[in-house]
Amino acid sequence: MSTKQFAIIGMGRFGSSVARTLYEMDFEVMGIDENEERINENIQYVTHAVVADTTDERALKELGIRNFDVVVVAIGVDIQASILTVLTLKELGVKKIVAKAQNERHGQVLYKVGADRVVFPERDMGVRVAHNLISANVLDFIELAEDYSVAEVIVSTRMVGKSLRQLDLRALYEVNVIAIKSGDKFNITPNPDDLIRVGDVLVVIGNNKDLQTFEEQA
Repeated sequence: MSTKQFAIIGMGRFGSSVARTLYEMDFEVMGIDENEERINENIQYVTHAVVADTTDERALKELGIRNFDVVVVAIGVDIQASILTVLTLKELGVKKIVAKAQNERHGQVLYKVGADRVVFPERDMGVRVAHNLISANVLDFIELAEDYSVAEVIVSTRMVGKSLRQLDLRALYEVNVIAIKSGDKFNITPNPDDLIRVGDVLVVIGNNKDLQTFEEQA
């Protein structure tokens, strides 16, 4: 088992998904929730499962929470509990805190009270679905900053048999190809003369407007 340790606070749909994925990747995972039923539903997908109120500083100390490498605060609708939990974790000296936010304002507060990273699962999934609706070729879309993102796009028939140099996507769309996925192979240093094959997936980065234009015309 890997030496890296994770604690997931809030074992709803998002939290349990994160916990299960990490556990299946052979990391040590502690699942924490004040709802005993949720803990029982996920007990087989974590290394340790604990029923606890994470707004209680003493409870977190007893769990040895500061010993974990990363603590994910995945508390659902209770925004107050989410904020208080992040604040307490910060005061206890947790190394890295990742917190789920319901909206932009919630996210701003989480950063202010000590979260190292804030994620927006519902918003991000909505963005991904929207980009897939623009073009069926778009497999994934990840926002890096307010104006820049990374997209995975299945190559169109007009791209097949051509090299990256011939396609010249940077000049046409102002996007950069940072990797090519060919089946199980992942080329993270694509050569300008590499030929595009049927079924290849281009991993491209660029401004959101430029990516949208590329997605629509790819």
